[in-house]
Amino acid sequence: MEFQVLLSLCCFSLLLFLPRLSHGGWFNSINKCHPCPQFFTLFCSALLWLDKVMSFDYGFSNFRSNRRSLLRLKTENVTPVRLDPIRVTQLSWQPRAFLYKEFLTHEECDHLIKLAKDKLEKSMVVDDETGEDIETEIRTSSGMFLRKAQDDIVARIEERIATWTFLPPENGEDLQILRYELGQKYEPHFDYFVDKVNQQIGGHRSATVLMYLSDVKKGGETIFPRAEGRKLQLKDNSWSNCAKKGYAVKPSKGDALLFFSLHLNGTTDETSLHGSCPVIEGEKWAATKWIHVRSYGRSMTEDMDCTDEDVDCARWAREGECQKNPLYMVGDEETKGRCRKSCNVC
Repeated sequence: MEFQVLLSLCCFSLLLFLPRLSHGGWFNSINKCHPCPQFFTLFCSALLWLDKVMSFDYGFSNFRSNRRSLLRLKTENVTPVRLDPIRVTQLSWQPRAFLYKEFLTHEECDHLIKLAKDKLEKSMVVDDETGEDIETEIRTSSGMFLRKAQDDIVARIEERIATWTFLPPENGEDLQILRYELGQKYEPHFDYFVDKVNQQIGGHRSATVLMYLSDVKKGGETIFPRAEGRKLQLKDNSWSNCAKKGYAVKPSKGDALLFFSLHLNGTTDETSLHGSCPVIEGEKWAATKWIHVRSYGRSMTEDMDCTDEDVDCARWAREGECQKNPLYMVGDEETKGRCRKSCNVC
């Protein structure tokens, strides 16, 4: 039983990284995998086998129930986190981007808006040279931050984000709630940092989860001007002219967009350039969770003791990863490596 659960988690995590799955989603149905490359055949067979044998309740629901694939991943909380892989679609491999339909309930969306509505201020951006927050016409929305685990609903959403992304919750910033009114926008930008100051506190923003809290009548799309599929995406007149300049995602209440700002080797991904198109009709509400490469808010200078941050560091060092992957293992002047002790650099 434990082996089946472990294999399921491994399969689920692989879906975040394997490229070029069908844009129809991870699964076409419970009983049929999408067409796969030859090397992917065994993986698909394993998933189908799990569908047949998993009728127990060990943190998972029965895959056959209502022809849905619902994962209940057990956490420290009493209530397990519920994830439905069928609702996730891979949008792009450059950058790595995924859309989770109905990630939030409408009640959760309304609750976040209610918490933020009376506390909004002019949105700021990070100055590339000083690292300070400044006002600019590049970003014209208004917003505010919710404290981590501010209430039960916020805590449940943050737990769900950590479970879906497989990234530690302590690596995330506070949840930011944003409102875009008529004509408001955010010009294309990167979420990773250029300045040295912010990189010292948690490192680069490696991933972003953007949750749409409202529908938008027209405009307000999230656009990736450099995404690999920007020229292949078909768009009719329901899309704004801004959205036609790249790969775009329409806001839909409850949906969540996950994209990564770093490559798998830890270098910055310039195809992650993205922006928010101007709202043409209606208004747009969104919630953003930025996730860093290490615990956010802890400066490298505050924690320079000689330790490893992963239980596998010693094994990786024996296998030569200190030389093969020095940025991750050892780090550099800007980034603290995760296996400094095993690599004998401290």
